[in-house]
Amino acid sequence: MKTILSLLAMLLTLPSFSQPGANDILDRVDRNMSSENRIMESSMTIHGRRSSRTMTMRTYGVGETKAYTEYLAPAREQGTKMLKLENQLWIYSPSTDRTIQLSGHMLRQSVMGSDLSYEDMMEDRKLTDIYQAKNIGEETIDGRKAYILELTAKVEDVNYHTRKMWIDTERYVPLKEELFAKSGQLLKRTTLTDVKQIDGRWFPTIMVYKDMLKQGEGTEFKITSIKFNKQIPEHIFTKAVLRR
Repeated sequence: MKTILSLLAMLLTLPSFSQPGANDILDRVDRNMSSENRIMESSMTIHGRRSSRTMTMRTYGVGETKAYTEYLAPAREQGTKMLKLENQLWIYSPSTDRTIQLSGHMLRQSVMGSDLSYEDMMEDRKLTDIYQAKNIGEETIDGRKAYILELTAKVEDVNYHTRKMWIDTERYVPLKEELFAKSGQLLKRTTLTDVKQIDGRWFPTIMVYKDMLKQGEGTEFKITSIKFNKQIPEHIFTKAVLRR
């Protein structure tokens, strides 16, 4: 009897290893996916019904307020530039030598015919700032154990009212995501792969986006180079840079 009581007492004093709460999981995702600033080179391949086309670009971003992208190839798109300052977006087209500002419903348009909208490209806020999380289970994605989180918007100015995310339980990066309208309609699905450790954080370097309301095989976004928290010249985030 003494032995049994001793074992019970020892078990009661052992530390518990319960899984983190849903909002804590989301906070860890933000720590991996968000940064003070970043410099990135990437390619975007749009898989249409009959053919595919690939563009390469260089992007500079500061927090959730500033972003500048210049398209490098192919020749038809080379020199196209996009500048985001707060909630404003300007696009420069070298073919017309014009700069236009997109706002309102125009931001819902597709970027270069891809499965991403300009609203998608502009959304850089931390998930914990705009969503409340709920853990609804676990699942295995491509051999990786994942938490399943249901995110519900806690602010009004959000592109997707509800999101469902599969989060790697060890590396705390999204592996899959589904984006829903307020009505509950599935709008987009994203898969994230080729997770690498970069500058002390885990980060997916291949993302495939699928607009569920349009035909085609989706858009593959591949990061070829990314650097976090590097010094970026302030002049990059001025409208003057668009016409240089």
